[in-house]
Amino acid sequence: MSTILFGVAVFILVGALAGAVWSVAVPDRRLWPPPGPRSRPYRLNWAGFWVVCGINVLLLLMYWNSWVFQSPLRFLVGVPLVVLGGLLALWGTVAAGWRNTSGLKDGFVSSGPYRFTRNPQYVGDIAFFVGVSVIVNSLLLWITHLLLVMVFVVAPFAEEPWLEEQYGDAYREYRKRVRRFI
Repeated sequence: MSTILFGVAVFILVGALAGAVWSVAVPDRRLWPPPGPRSRPYRLNWAGFWVVCGINVLLLLMYWNSWVFQSPLRFLVGVPLVVLGGLLALWGTVAAGWRNTSGLKDGFVSSGPYRFTRNPQYVGDIAFFVGVSVIVNSLLLWITHLLLVMVFVVAPFAEEPWLEEQYGDAYREYRKRVRRFI
């Protein structure tokens, strides 16, 4: 059962990564950001994300502390990453609003955590998932989380041309002032 769950998660994440790379390479036929809330890319992206999150919870429970980092010291590294990453991602979500967060246009945001990074949600999510991987100490979770991190690293490159199309000079000026990640 766990092999099937892991395989499904990897399949979805490789597909998401391929979709993000496609969106960078072919921006006029991008899959992310999606064309609208009822579009197939929108539904597939979000359904895939939530399925992977659910599978990761199951893998976490099945493979807790099953890999090489047996020391409880892993909590000293992992817990701060989970807390700080989670708070940064949440702050970014609240500042941007759900529509912007989900890849739909809902107004240009450069306040809150967006003053420090153009992608606070991705930075926070990366820290969060790396922290969870450190704490849980499962090879399967490391693999799925590293694939997820790769999606979070590529996604801004797909979003930036779209943001420039949507918000023009305001976004171009913002991009000059604020770093992509940190």
